[in-house]
Amino acid sequence: MMEREKIIEFWITEANEAQTVALHLFEKKDYSYSLFFGHLAIEKLLKALFVRRTTEEEIPRSHNLLRLAGEARLEISEDRQRELVRITAFNLEARYPDYKMQFRKQCTRKFTETELAKINEVLQWLKSIDR
Repeated sequence: MMEREKIIEFWITEANEAQTVALHLFEKKDYSYSLFFGHLAIEKLLKALFVRRTTEEEIPRSHNLLRLAGEARLEISEDRQRELVRITAFNLEARYPDYKMQFRKQCTRKFTETELAKINEVLQWLKSIDR
């Protein structure tokens, strides 16, 4: 059981670091990557919950937040499902060149601030589960 706790702590630490990086990138006005790291923070917290809530040995190798939440056996409202789908898009849009320029133009300070607030809300919700 101790090994599982270490794995859970690893993912929580990784999530906290990604959240910190997201805020640093926002301060540096690197808005699209700020949202990308916000997505990573949620992804890593979902992986911690997956380990905590299942007996599976292998952690899903997915960036799809809705899928990860399902694999972690979370009950999710329709609104929360939509948020997870939207935030998952930040992973794709920030990483792949076809989307990147269009997405970067969309990532104004105001847009990013609003989206980071939503990401933070999801992170707080996830941190409240099983505590």
